[in-house]
Amino acid sequence: MEPARELFGLTGLRAGTRERVPIRTRGSGATTSAWRLEIVADQGTGAIVLVEVSPQESHCRGEGLFFGWPPERLAAVHDALRPRSDEPGFDLPQLG
Repeated sequence: MEPARELFGLTGLRAGTRERVPIRTRGSGATTSAWRLEIVADQGTGAIVLVEVSPQESHCRGEGLFFGWPPERLAAVHDALRPRSDEPGFDLPQLG
């Protein structure tokens, strides 16, 4: 868990690790996967599930403390609390 933060009126926010989870959507009969980020705050616990439909389109869904939050607010909290890697990004050298 990372150090506690304050966002959107919630205090003591701490995020756990992101994990890949299986999901099913109404529009598809297939099982796919999404990212689930568990979050603990002084006001309670919850999670934000991020479904990446394509590189340009993603959707967030709130659980527990975040149930019913608007998608834009969920995305902002997820982006602010998402664990960052200390490793440099994957970079392919340009050949030719």
